[in-house]
Amino acid sequence: MASLAEDLISLIGSERISVSAADITTHSTDKWFASNPPQVVVHAQSTDDVSKVLAYAHEHRIPVTPQGSRVGYVGGCVPLKGGIALSVAGMNRILEINTADGVAVVEPGVITGELQAQVRKLGWFYPPDPASLKECSLGGNVATNAGGPRCLKYGVTRHYVLGLEAVLADGSIVKAGGRCHKNKTGFDLVGLMVGSEGMLGVVTQATLRLIPHPPMRAMLSAGFGSFAEAANAVQRILNSGFLPSALEIADKFTLRAARDYLGESVTPQGEAHLLVEIDGQESSVKGELQTLAQLVRDLGCTCLEEALGDEACERFWKLRREFSYSLRNTGLIKLNEDIVVPRSRLVDLVDFAEKLQAECGFPVACFGHAGDGNIHVNIMVSSMEDPLLRERAEIALDKLFRQVIAWNGAITGEHGVGLAKKRWWKEAVSPATHQAHLQLKAALDPRGILNPGKFLD
Repeated sequence: MASLAEDLISLIGSERISVSAADITTHSTDKWFASNPPQVVVHAQSTDDVSKVLAYAHEHRIPVTPQGSRVGYVGGCVPLKGGIALSVAGMNRILEINTADGVAVVEPGVITGELQAQVRKLGWFYPPDPASLKECSLGGNVATNAGGPRCLKYGVTRHYVLGLEAVLADGSIVKAGGRCHKNKTGFDLVGLMVGSEGMLGVVTQATLRLIPHPPMRAMLSAGFGSFAEAANAVQRILNSGFLPSALEIADKFTLRAARDYLGESVTPQGEAHLLVEIDGQESSVKGELQTLAQLVRDLGCTCLEEALGDEACERFWKLRREFSYSLRNTGLIKLNEDIVVPRSRLVDLVDFAEKLQAECGFPVACFGHAGDGNIHVNIMVSSMEDPLLRERAEIALDKLFRQVIAWNGAITGEHGVGLAKKRWWKEAVSPATHQAHLQLKAALDPRGILNPGKFLD
């Protein structure tokens, strides 16, 4: 609306406000298929910009959808109620890297991989590593509590956020935590904001914990005759006293898609694939690699490759990162569900996926973070526009999520609830937990302007 845009221009300037058709379209969606246009796009450049916009929106009860790089998979930043798309992508400065304190201070638009690269030059490490690290922003990582393969050993985004500056719905600016690695001063407002999916406030600055970068890493790439054998290897590795930095698994459908996309020569043989990464001091890593390799051979792998050092390991990781693109190359739409099951349920999950494939008629591909039970179950559909196919896909999703809940699993491990998982939210939590969320939302956003239409509505 012209009047809305004009009011915002008077607040923060015309160069930061857009109503162009291209901008409106771009900020209508993320990587999920849902889309809805905002009335206006705000390209914030400072905390002051965010504060002024939110104070205005709060006063006039205008919906505001915070956005970063918009590479989420659950429709979390779709402006479902129109209003203002508030982009913080332009707030992309690394304000400080202080190795003496073990912290980095960043704005929310900083790309995750860029921070990792800058910190690595100094011999330090920011471990959270979502697959989209070359394009996702740290603000989005905070909003969804993003994870990645290294979660097994190093944890998720929440474990690396020491302090936050956030703007609440009424424009007030809250500073929580700080740069100390221990801090029990009051409630854990940092933990409250991490994973809140833009519904409690807009993060405008984060102080992140850094750790020394391990000087050496090594990997094993193993093929197995069945998923059950690969899952057994996961448990045996952990039971043997190893804590790998990553344990990744893939099923036969994923491997077949990779062979079609990448070629037989670069894709491991077998019906299941296991990646194991370890890191630490050079002498200990070399010794552990040999012990692990012998353990995996004894467990009956069909093929085994070793990698020592960054360059060799990156070759294995390149294959792992190509799995998603391989599935897209099938020409099917990939409904990527980041469910989590107790680790003992890995084989049950893949058995269930095969039954689901037979019942619903869609291929189902499973791969992901075996070490923490966070497996990406991909239901592959030819179209979500065809009403009949969409209905069948929705039935398949219902069966998947209800089984996960029955196993005491989680409906999302790292992508968030957003729109995609909204209808399973109440089944996934107790009534009292749901009510507690509503009370927190009402306290911090009493007029319900922040990211409306998502799972709390």
